[in-house]
Amino acid sequence: AKTALVDADGDFDKALEALRKKGLTKAEKKGDRETREGIIDSYVHSDRIGVVVEVNCETDFVARLPEFREFAHQMAMQIAAMDPKYPTLEDVPSDIYEAKKAELLESDDLKNKPEDIRDKIVEGQLKKHFAEQVLAEQVFVLDDSITVAERIKQQVAKHGENLRVSQFKRIELGVNE
Repeated sequence: AKTALVDADGDFDKALEALRKKGLTKAEKKGDRETREGIIDSYVHSDRIGVVVEVNCETDFVARLPEFREFAHQMAMQIAAMDPKYPTLEDVPSDIYEAKKAELLESDDLKNKPEDIRDKIVEGQLKKHFAEQVLAEQVFVLDDSITVAERIKQQVAKHGENLRVSQFKRIELGVNE
């Protein structure tokens, strides 16, 4: 903390921001580590929507922490509210992703555009399309200034372990999938 203050020329806010960024950078490096521990949490909203979610971490020590359990419950609430289909973009089946990409490339709006611009437009449209369907890409319902992926990174930085929402099931009364 002292070094951060010196580097920020005594500006407390700049030093704090630098420390936060450093923590998130470390959190990103932990993303490849294996997560075999964790918990299963559930949430029922108004007796009409139920969610069961598996949230993994690296150690059972972290899995037992109240903050980790609260985070898992927040993820269950997020899923109940926003109805994602996949935990991450990597979990979207390639055939579904490619079919949507092909559909967007065939759009009449894109036919007159140069190919390199067309690809960039389609990538943006794909990101927007899957932002609603992929949990990690959604806006976090308890803090709309961040995404769920950013919330996960905050927790990784806080606990010093890789975390992952590996699977979930959402059930809504009267809706059969």
